[in-house]
Amino acid sequence: MKTITPEEVLNKLDANEDLHIVDVRENEEVANGIIPGAIHIPLGQIPERMEELNKETPYIFVCHAGGRSFSACSYLEGLGYDVTNLEGGMSAWEGELEF
Repeated sequence: MKTITPEEVLNKLDANEDLHIVDVRENEEVANGIIPGAIHIPLGQIPERMEELNKETPYIFVCHAGGRSFSACSYLEGLGYDVTNLEGGMSAWEGELEF
């Protein structure tokens, strides 16, 4: 499975790269802030909301510490999606947040 560091994501955002970030945390966690531009799909909703994701689009998955996003990546990678796990999750994120 591919991984990316928070610093690498920040550098890509600073370079105005078009990133597709999916936050799999629960609603109450996202209420504390989300990476700007990220879409929110709680981990438990991934199977029923997969149609919102395009297999041709690379996605970066994030959760609190990296475990749930790892699970989402494992599941979707097995179905042919282009996924990358954010190492350390939001606990390692030092960039801006949207509320």
